[in-house]
Amino acid sequence: MRGHFFLGICLLILLLPAVPAQPKSVIQLTLVDTLEDSDIGIHAGKLSPNGMSVLMVGEDGYAHIVSAYHAEDRSQDIELNTARSAALHDVSWHPRGETALLTGDMGVALRYSTENHAITTVNGSGAIMGLNMTAVEWRPAGDYAYFGASDGSLWKYSGGSGMEAIADTRSSAISDISCHRNENICVVATLNDGLALLSTNHQMTFLSGTGGETWIGVDCADPTLNECTGFASGLKTQTIRLDLIDVSESTTKAIKNMAMPEGDFTGVSRGHDGTTLIHLVPFSTIRHQPLISEAFAQIVSLDATAWDPVVSGRSIELVWENAHQEGFIITSFGNIVSFETITEEVEIGIMEWMVMIAVTISVPGVFLGLIYMNSPYLQRKYLEWRGLKKK
Repeated sequence: MRGHFFLGICLLILLLPAVPAQPKSVIQLTLVDTLEDSDIGIHAGKLSPNGMSVLMVGEDGYAHIVSAYHAEDRSQDIELNTARSAALHDVSWHPRGETALLTGDMGVALRYSTENHAITTVNGSGAIMGLNMTAVEWRPAGDYAYFGASDGSLWKYSGGSGMEAIADTRSSAISDISCHRNENICVVATLNDGLALLSTNHQMTFLSGTGGETWIGVDCADPTLNECTGFASGLKTQTIRLDLIDVSESTTKAIKNMAMPEGDFTGVSRGHDGTTLIHLVPFSTIRHQPLISEAFAQIVSLDATAWDPVVSGRSIELVWENAHQEGFIITSFGNIVSFETITEEVEIGIMEWMVMIAVTISVPGVFLGLIYMNSPYLQRKYLEWRGLKKK
């Protein structure tokens, strides 16, 4: 009797659907164009506040604007003349969207105007001359922007007062800056000195326990949460809980490790719906949803390699969405890759239908058989119905 029971369990397991061993991509990729014939060396880019334009920067003072919705259309491009040969590493749009700040090596700090597409030097940039600037971010009020440098120094900037150094910085390079979308509180990521907070009056406070990681990015993606998220090498994330009354009292949650088969973080972009799109190498992306503290694979590197081994061998420098899971990727080379949700059409043949019918019939039969084999009462009733006696 026991042998029949285990045989039935084995049959039931064999009839259950298989579970995939690793995640699959949920978006499909299309190479729509390349900005230049040679490697541009794109480093960063940001979507404008109105969602219509993308400003990107790179090597040799490169600055360029493409249409957010028609990035493949070169007739809508705007080539910007920075008159600089130094590499540009970051860009930040003013919250009103009429200007943007660009920054890079050798103390370059520039202002772009949408009115006439002019590039000018920002007021007070002499204070950072010679420094390699790595990050820039406007806070939501639009009154101050923050510039970070490779030597760990941090600077506040306004059109009236120019550049002023912020106290209590450390020596590790500033890798990223992100400000809360509704509050004038910002988070600063450093490569080796941990995560720090900037209060509304520009006071800098390092968060205890964050100094042991290599932080490559930070994002305050969801404006409904008083939280931001740091992203560190080794597929690690950490949530920062902001204390809006006393920023120095802000805390962190425990570090989480993302379960991915391979790869590591290289940067972050802002998603369409209050999420963060994490760039990885090899060529892949993850969507981080801070509202539910979960992350999901968006592009899997094996799928990207099968799609285009050349393009997927380059790094992702910028991602933006025009709708959920619909948008564009810019690679370091200058490739423009569109993506959209995968729509699978399932074709079921005669054999598949026969298998489905067999499973539909057999699974209930296995359960009933197991119940019968393990119930003396049902066996006795069956024999009585047949007019037989159990021996």
